[in-house]
Order: sequence, then C-alpha cells, then structure tokens
Amino acid sequence: KEVTAAAQDRPRRPGRRTIVFVDEIHRFNKAQQDAFLPRVEAGDIVLIGATTENPSFEVNAALLSRSKVFVLQALTSEAVEQILRRALVDQEHGLGALEITVADEAIAAIARFANRDARAALNLLEFAAASAPMDPETCVRQLGLPQLEHSIQRRALLYDKGGEEHYNLISALHKSMRNSDPDAAIYWVARMLEAGEDPLYVARRLIRFASEDIGNADPQALTV
Repeated sequence: KEVTAAAQDRPRRPGRRTIVFVDEIHRFNKAQQDAFLPRVEAGDIVLIGATTENPSFEVNAALLSRSKVFVLQALTSEAVEQILRRALVDQEHGLGALEITVADEAIAAIARFANRDARAALNLLEFAAASAPMDPETCVRQLGLPQLEHSIQRRALLYDKGGEEHYNLISALHKSMRNSDPDAAIYWVARMLEAGEDPLYVARRLIRFASEDIGNADPQALTV
C-alpha cells in the first residue's frame, strides 16, 4: 500500500514509471491481488509478477486479463553445462580460485541430474568440488564420475502435493492404466510415493479407477 500510494503521488515523467516486482505472486491471495488492480488500471505502476505456478490457476482473472504472460522455458542440458564451465573459471563468483579439474562426463552428469535447474547444478558442483580428492603430487583436486557419484545421493523429485505437478502425475498414472501399460503405471505410482505423496491418496485413486474405468469391462476388477 505504501509503494502504490507513493507511486500515485509521484509526478509522472516520460519514460519514468514505478515498477513493482512481486516474486512468487501466487502466494498473494485473490483479495491481495485485487489491491493491485486500481493502480495498474490507472497506470500508476508497472506490475511484474513472477511465479512457478500456472498463472491461469493462481493469478486473479481480472489481473491476468490486464497482463502479458511470458513463459520462461527450462534450460537445456547444454546451457547448464555452459554455466558449470563458466563457474569453474570464474575467479570472483565461481570456483576459479579452487585448483580443480572436472571431467567432461562429470559436468554432463551434473547437468542431467539437476534436471535443467541451474541453481541445483551449481550447488551440486560446489559441494562435489569441495569433497573431491586432491592429487598429492600436483595438489589439484580431481572430480570424475566415480567421485561425483559419492556426492549425488538422490534426486529431489519435482512434485507439489497441492499444485499443478500433483495433477500432472496422477493424470499420467490414469492414462498409463487406460493404455494397459503396467510398467508406466508402476513408475508413476513409485514417483509419487518417493516424492512424499500420501499412499492412501494413491490407493483411493486406484480404487476409483478399478470401479469406474476397468469396472465397465470387468465387474470383478474392484474385488481383485
């Protein structure tokens, strides 16, 4: 309120407008998002909202209709590898001051493991580099694939129990079962459970599927 009030009172000049950047705008409830509307419509502020959720679900329709949506695509593995190599030679912000040699296959493995997330890739590189063994003769740390595997324990699966990814995965499970693909169905069930989903939720969905989808063809499916 203070920012928008100040923007309203500030004399407008060509090329000079108040920019309000709201990170994770989906955390604002609908009433809070409504508070931006009068100032946006009056042109007092330029509102920029960032969100990791689908704005069609999480952003107020009135605010969304007055906005331009830009979808930021995930990085490619090649781009993540380039970021990692840049970090290895950056003396000020990266690991350039650390005497370390990283094998090409280790860089490629980090990029794949990070699932195109640059921040996760850089964190893993920093951790793996700090724990990499040092060559006693050259005093240079060596990070290869075997050493990297010790640093990588498991991947943090992308899953939000109340958000869009939750419904994406349960939808994938249903489509796999409708397609009579048991391997895919087991994969999606295992991924949801591994990411922390409530087993009872999965069980209820399987019961519903057995009674509605398969039950149409085999009345005994639910009993089985």
